[in-house]
Amino acid sequence: MNVEEKERYLNDAMEQQGDYLKRLIFTYVKDLQKAEDIVQDVFIKFYKNLEHFEERSSIKTYLYRIAINECHNYIRSWHYRKLDLTEKIKMWTYRTSVEMEYLQIEQNQTITELVCNLPVKYREVIWLYYYAELSVTEISGLLNCSANTVKTRLARGRKLVKATIEESGDEYEFER
Repeated sequence: MNVEEKERYLNDAMEQQGDYLKRLIFTYVKDLQKAEDIVQDVFIKFYKNLEHFEERSSIKTYLYRIAINECHNYIRSWHYRKLDLTEKIKMWTYRTSVEMEYLQIEQNQTITELVCNLPVKYREVIWLYYYAELSVTEISGLLNCSANTVKTRLARGRKLVKATIEESGDEYEFER
C-alpha cells in the first residue's frame, strides 16, 4: 500500500468515524480533551498499522477496536488512576471542608440562638451538658439539685429547642 492510499484511507476514516469515535471514547474516559487526544492516537495507530489491516472487518470496526483498546490502556494507566483518585479526593475534601464547614457553622449559630432564648433553668442545664460537656451528676452538684431534675430539664429543654426547629423547618441532631 502506497502513501497516497494510506492518506486516502485515513482521511475517509477521519471524516466518517471521527465524531463517533470521540463519543465512544468519551463514554470511557469522561473527559472531552482526553477523548480528543485518544482519538488522535487511534488515527495515528490506524495510519501506522494500515498495512496490517486485512480487511476481514470494516474500517469502522477496526477503528472501534483500536479505540476501545486505547481506552482500556488509558484507564489501566497509572496516570489515570492517580488523576481519578486525586479528583475524588479533591471533590470529597472540597465538598466536606467548604460545604460542611459552612453548614456546621450555620447550624451551630442557629442552635446557640435557640438555647440562649430558652428559660434560664433549661438554658443553663443544656449549656453545661453540651457546651461545657459536664455529666448529669456534675451538673446536679453544681446547681444543687438532683440528677433526675437535671435529666428532666435537659429533656424539656431539648423538646423546646426541637419544637422551635421543627416550626422553622430545619433538621438538626441535638442529642449526645
